[in-house]
Amino acid sequence: MRTLYEHAGGHEGLHRFIDVFYASLLADPLLQPLFGEGRPTHVDHLTAFTAETFGGPDAFSREVGFAHLIDVHRHLKITEEQRRRFVELYMAAADAVGLPDDAPFRQALLEHVEFGTQVAMQNSHAETDDELHPLREVPHWDWPAETS
Repeated sequence: MRTLYEHAGGHEGLHRFIDVFYASLLADPLLQPLFGEGRPTHVDHLTAFTAETFGGPDAFSREVGFAHLIDVHRHLKITEEQRRRFVELYMAAADAVGLPDDAPFRQALLEHVEFGTQVAMQNSHAETDDELHPLREVPHWDWPAETS
């Protein structure tokens, strides 16, 4: 069975998706304060993270590292409303760029962003390392159990 990475169009498909998604974050009044004017490397980092998560190359782990992901979310104090809006824009970007819309892929995509935003929100409120989410490496996402 193809990986989620391959099904999404590989690096090119995911980069196009993340580029559109990131532009929507920067334009959104609720989320823009979390991102400021944007970071030049954010699209590439998020593309590499998503690719690795979905079964693609491990460039994020090798070149950026999971500790960086924890550091950038610390002290952001992400609200539940911001988390939900992030998920909404993520799924809207998937539609906008024409990522596959089959139910198993979209379920995996939604579960991936829901989990990731929960981790990011927890880490954004952590005052100590003990309060951080225990995840310390890029998670590997797969198809929903009934389709694999």
